Amino acid sequence: MKKINILVIVLAVLLVLAVGYIGYERYSVWKQQKDFGQFQAGANYGAQQAVAYLYQQVITCQAVPITDYTNNQTINVIAVECLQNK
Repeated sequence: MKKINILVIVLAVLLVLAVGYIGYERYSVWKQQKDFGQFQAGANYGAQQAVAYLYQQVITCQAVPITDYTNNQTINVIAVECLQNK
């Protein structure tokens, strides 16, 4: 009888540990997806703001410098409409 009680206790502890591990793994996956979603939303917002800023600058018919910091190169952008009006 004592062996059965010990076996039941051991199995119950293992079950609790297994359920806890599965729950933790699911929470980790959910948290990563949530964090990635927030990161993606921030990146999209930043890209939208950059394009809006570039548009506002370019429509003034002034050359707007854009720098690629990975290659350390800069180019100037100007609206085609501004070149056609001159």
